[in-house]
Amino acid sequence: MQKLKAAKSNPLGARIWSSLVICGLIGQIAWIIENMYFATFAQDIFEDTAKFGNNYYIATTLMVILSALTATLTTIFAGALSDKVGKRKIFVTAGYIVWGFTIMLFATIPLDFSTDKSGVIIALLVVFDCIMTLAGSTANDAAFNAWVTDVTDRTNRGRVNTILSVMPVLATVVAIAIAMFTYDKGSYKAFFIVLGVIPIVSGIISVFLLKDSPSIVKSDMAKFSDVFYGFRPSVAKSNKNMFVCLTALSLVGIAQQTFMSYLINFITVTMGIENYILPLGAVIVLSAVTTGVLGVMYDKFGRKNFYIPVAAVTVVGTLAIYLAKFMGEGAYLPMLYVGGTVMLGAMLCTSGALMAAFQDYTPKGYEGRFQGVRMCFTVLLPMIIGPVISLMIGINSFDSNDSAITAPPFEIFLAASIVAALAIIPIVFVAKDADRLREQKSLDEQNDNSDICENTQDNSSEN
Repeated sequence: MQKLKAAKSNPLGARIWSSLVICGLIGQIAWIIENMYFATFAQDIFEDTAKFGNNYYIATTLMVILSALTATLTTIFAGALSDKVGKRKIFVTAGYIVWGFTIMLFATIPLDFSTDKSGVIIALLVVFDCIMTLAGSTANDAAFNAWVTDVTDRTNRGRVNTILSVMPVLATVVAIAIAMFTYDKGSYKAFFIVLGVIPIVSGIISVFLLKDSPSIVKSDMAKFSDVFYGFRPSVAKSNKNMFVCLTALSLVGIAQQTFMSYLINFITVTMGIENYILPLGAVIVLSAVTTGVLGVMYDKFGRKNFYIPVAAVTVVGTLAIYLAKFMGEGAYLPMLYVGGTVMLGAMLCTSGALMAAFQDYTPKGYEGRFQGVRMCFTVLLPMIIGPVISLMIGINSFDSNDSAITAPPFEIFLAASIVAALAIIPIVFVAKDADRLREQKSLDEQNDNSDICENTQDNSSEN
């Protein structure tokens, strides 16, 4: 077995780390609201299956799919625009502030309505979700993610991206803590108002904290078609390894989306664990610790040594949750702690490593435009395919003659484990290309430093 050699990471500084943590965490709090609580909110409204039938699954699926489409289109245009103007900060700060106000729109949705108004309620849920996504994707998916690529390099991206991959689970803890005091099936207004304030505050803070990288290359985009640069067949052919990496990310995302929107109701209804906050919080904390430790090891010993083992553990973790079905109710809670920690920790570690690889593959000066490509693979496809898989499994298990509250089935985790196993195929190729990519990035960074030195000398001579 090859001995792992430690490498040195370039420091980022307190200001960048503070911006990463604050904007990364707040952005994920807002996305957690959409991915879990907007869906849970819709499911709570239509939980009486005898009255509303399949609206329970239909509302959730439409919200997830259409918001994913909105997020992707928004990121394509906003990312390209940020490349053209050569700035990210204005999109982040303004976007976060508007994002907060759009979250508050959900507080206006009525809870008491007749069955003939179901279509109107579903439409409001979808429209409000898409409006919120428009603001959020501009701020987070397009501008903030491009900014992360701007300020990091190959020596610190493993650590940064694994820490950012932990943000969704930390955001879940924050959202759950707020939900304990404000989320009630009789009234949701306080919940959405309080959570709407959080991105607004973050946007205001980022005005003073976040700073654009001096290395941003302002793009000369002469034609409208340049917005879709990353989708050109010739670009895909010349960056084929990037697309292999994105395929792996997409499959990991699909696996996650088969259960994420139903996670809280799976724990409380299917498993019957009413007090879900403690076990879910413990799983999140343990997963976050695991992810943070591996993030440091990625940069120190090289990500290629971890890709396949961590992906394999993801498959084992998701399968363990499914197998709890056959162990009896007494095993549900222990399996939630163990299987949940293994599943979530490995999934986050896999996503973080692959995201760092994607940033390494991104050509200089095209960081914003490739965010739209990333969104297609990491958001659009997962948030369409994953929920459709859940929908088919859910409808298959739905009994129209049973008036009981719908329970998300264990099989959604079986499906997740199968998809996660498929992700190992492209991950093998990413691991094989790791050495070549590292050498290429090292050479590029040396050339960039050489150019900076030459420009400095030229300026000194002129003065």
